[in-house]
Amino acid sequence: MDVLHERCAGLDISKKDAKACVRTPSTKRRGSFTTQTTTWGSTTNAVLALRDHLLAARVTLVVIEATSDYWKPFYYLLAEDLNVILVNARQVKNLPGRKTDVSDAAWLAQLGAHGLVRPSFVPPEPVRELRDLTRARTTATRERGRVVQRLEKLLEDTGIKLSAVASDIMGVSGRAMLEALIAGEHDPQLLADLAKRRLRNKIPELTEALTGRFREHHAFLTRLHLDQYDQLTAMIEQLDERIEEAMAPFRGALDLLDTIPGINRAVAEVIIAETGGDMSRFASARHLASWAGVCPGHHESAGRTKKTKVRPGNPYLKGALGLAAFGAVRTKDTYLQARYKRLTARRGPLRALVAVEHSIITAIWHMLTDNVAYQELGGTYFTQRDPERATRRAINQLNQLGYTVTLNPRETAA
Repeated sequence: MDVLHERCAGLDISKKDAKACVRTPSTKRRGSFTTQTTTWGSTTNAVLALRDHLLAARVTLVVIEATSDYWKPFYYLLAEDLNVILVNARQVKNLPGRKTDVSDAAWLAQLGAHGLVRPSFVPPEPVRELRDLTRARTTATRERGRVVQRLEKLLEDTGIKLSAVASDIMGVSGRAMLEALIAGEHDPQLLADLAKRRLRNKIPELTEALTGRFREHHAFLTRLHLDQYDQLTAMIEQLDERIEEAMAPFRGALDLLDTIPGINRAVAEVIIAETGGDMSRFASARHLASWAGVCPGHHESAGRTKKTKVRPGNPYLKGALGLAAFGAVRTKDTYLQARYKRLTARRGPLRALVAVEHSIITAIWHMLTDNVAYQELGGTYFTQRDPERATRRAINQLNQLGYTVTLNPRETAA
């Protein structure tokens, strides 16, 4: 096997230290190589000392395995003066029975020397900062949803069924009722009279739902949940403002993504933050879909193709595409909705939803590559593409219902 890098280093990183294996040509025998493994701390000064050690060894490639977030200080400092690549841990597994930190470092050095590893995508610093902001907002939004769920569980303990009548207990009406309960108001009729707007049509149901045993213990916990909800809401608002500033260089890409059905502003910001907005890093739309984890795996053995699940991908990007797909399939008279309905009948709703996600990420790649807006094909795209098939399907369905159909072509006006 050809050697692409005669001087290569592999780093197996943990929280406290890292094993560095330097692979260099042997001075005793031509064509053979020697390895030297040393241990280095994970502090900044220790990493800088490791950089000097690798520079002195004249290595041309450093391979780092992505382990949690421990790789970041090593990658950022070493990449300033060395050729460093970050590799996926799933793609560089060591041989069974030889799992030690030292052997892992030697294995990474050997794979890098022969060019058997593929570098992972590490975006530039502005995109990394934008990622930190959008991921923090996603985490805060999910945590705020969990707070609402905990509050609903607490109300169930009191016998109050507010969430069964009001779709959003944290809305204006629900919040007023909760504040009144904390203040000591327990009359269901007075609590129900706090309803606003359309919820006032459900005052009898609210009166019944607000009858329970809300004690001082529940008031204390409800106050804590509401304060935590408000704190997370303020945090999300601050992140929104910071993200708005960080999105300034990507304003054109953001406007393009807004034209896709199902993609709102927040989802578009996550997509740009995770992909970097630069499609030149991905060889094709299929490459991007595979990296995002919205395409099925491929498993063929003995000439037979077996069913596989979708491959793991970027969880934040996959979550954003899932939200976009949910919104797209509910948008009437669109190609994405027609594709979902067409596939649901024979593949099921979950697989059809993944197919819609794949269509969205494919469109994103072409839009950002060619700098063009989304072109809507319409809800009748599949019918117009093969009208004879649509006609046969409609006739068969009517025949199954007991009808006899005669088709007469419509006369066109002269």
